[in-house]
Amino acid sequence: QVQLTESGGGLAQPGGSLRLSCAASGTIFDITTMAWYRQTPGKQPDFVASISRLHRTNYADSVKGRFSISRDNAENTVYLQMDSLKPEDTGVYSCFCDVRVSELASRLDLWGQGTQVTVSS
Repeated sequence: QVQLTESGGGLAQPGGSLRLSCAASGTIFDITTMAWYRQTPGKQPDFVASISRLHRTNYADSVKGRFSISRDNAENTVYLQMDSLKPEDTGVYSCFCDVRVSELASRLDLWGQGTQVTVSS
């Protein structure tokens, strides 16, 4: 059983910063892609950023230059540093991991429970 535990959400003022983290725990052989998505009420989750095992990153246009995704492969943890926050960054941020529990196992798509980020003055 693999679980994703997120932390770091909260309230920030416009122009402020927050740092999210998501730790995968349990029986893990490897994690290929780690990513963050944002969801607002009544909408499908939007892609925010992703990072490969070899640290190749990809960002949504709306966050380029402001957000930075990183990962610690030894700790099975992904981070999202969010700077220069805007009110439109508000939403529930969920992490995604593409996990194998053993060398021969199929990949599992796992989601965290989500953490609320609110940007408001």
